Amino acid sequence: MLTESLVEAFRTRLDALGFDLADLRIGGTPNRPLVQVRIDCPPRNVTVEDCSRVSRALEQWLDADVGGPLGNRYVLEVSSPGIERPVRWHRHWARFVGRDVNVKLAGMGRVRARIVAVPTEETVVLQPQGGAEREYRLSDVKDARLAGDTEDR
Repeated sequence: MLTESLVEAFRTRLDALGFDLADLRIGGTPNRPLVQVRIDCPPRNVTVEDCSRVSRALEQWLDADVGGPLGNRYVLEVSSPGIERPVRWHRHWARFVGRDVNVKLAGMGRVRARIVAVPTEETVVLQPQGGAEREYRLSDVKDARLAGDTEDR
């Protein structure tokens, strides 16, 4: 149900409101989808008022498109990405070069690694703790979140 065009539609609306789409997930049931939107507003933190304003704007947009991709019985949750924010899209990887992530890689499981570089739209160079730098395809990254602490390794 989560298509690239739907992600782009949310991103466009959030950009117009002055926010960045940090994460978008759709769960729930086909009859009552749960839409979870995480917003960011660098360099400042997202406030409760920001979440409320964005929620109202997104509801207005979604409700105007009766029978749209989510129907009219969706549940919308808008929140900040939090300290251990998701790292999902190329622009996130590029923004957080030099930071540590807890990442689940296809065939390797979950590891903590430093983001070394983002050479292309499809690849990232990671250095797992105690390991050597290696390039991975973003399609092989199943889940990534910024590490909550900022201790140097």
